[in-house]
Formats: sequence, C-alpha cells, structure tokens
Amino acid sequence: MVVRRALPTQPAVRASASLFMTEAAAQGVTPGRRMLDVGPEPASADVAAALRVEPGTDVLARRKLLLANDIPVRIATSYFRLDLFGGTPLCDPDFVRPTLQAGIEALGHRFGHAEEELVARPPTAFEAATLELGPGEWIVRVLRTGYGDDGTPVHALETICAASRHVFVVAQVTGADEF
Repeated sequence: MVVRRALPTQPAVRASASLFMTEAAAQGVTPGRRMLDVGPEPASADVAAALRVEPGTDVLARRKLLLANDIPVRIATSYFRLDLFGGTPLCDPDFVRPTLQAGIEALGHRFGHAEEELVARPPTAFEAATLELGPGEWIVRVLRTGYGDDGTPVHALETICAASRHVFVVAQVTGADEF
C-alpha cells in the first residue's frame, strides 16, 4: 500500500474535513482514522521550538492513526499551546467537527502562513508498533507549524509516515521559481 502526500498541501485539500481522508479517497484508497489519545503531554524539543515554549512544557496533543485500506500508514499528532487552547473544545477527546481548522478559527485565530520540515529516521518503538513496521523500516517525520496572521505559532502538526508506504510530491508555488 502506497499513498501520496503533497507538499505543500493544496488549499482546497487542507480546508477539507480531513486532509488524509480527502487525499486518500482521491487516490482510490479506502481511508480510515482512529483517535489514539487527546490530552496534555510534555513538548519535545522540536515541538517546543515550533510552538515557542520551553521543552518539557505541557502542550495539548491530539494523536490519531490514519489507515489506507485498513493498513496503518501515518500517525498524526496536532500540538497546541495550553495557554491558548486549554479548556477549549479542542481538548475534547473526539474529532473536532466540522473541522480542526474551523475549531481553531472559532477561537479567534486566523491563518497567516505555515512551514514544513521533513526528516527521515528510524522509528521509535511506539511508532514501529503502531504502524506495524518490519525490521529495518524507516519513517518520514513531517513537522508543519501553522502561524496565525499575527505571527503566533498556533498549531504544530507532526505526521509520522511509514516511509515504505508513502510518495511525497513536492511542488513549487507558481511564479516563485526559475528554470
């Protein structure tokens, strides 16, 4: 099972109810998702830097498993600063309806820009077990930080992708490149 992940994500796809569900369905794959956990946890160094908090500071984590034809392909975790989102509907244990983006906007945050970083590495024990990876398989970690229109880091999305089950399509913005 191989799924495609576009970078950057097309705005219409990013604004859909679920980026993964929309992308996978367009590829002829039966998508699925399962919420793994929602709650506070200490921020890793990378997530802390993205959200501009100290490493180890509790942040809200919303972690889900994404499946393609019932095969686990990604672990997606949204991280939020508790000083901005603690005690809000984003802390509820189910999927945010109608969309996570709408939930963020309902709390007064408007999108400004985003940055994405990809790193290939061996999986942690949790990642290998959750994605049902074989020995020697790697993951690709995509960390996308979304900033509000005032420059405040609002959302860090860490996606752990089974490397052998993904193709990353990277496109340049029209009119912003040269031959």
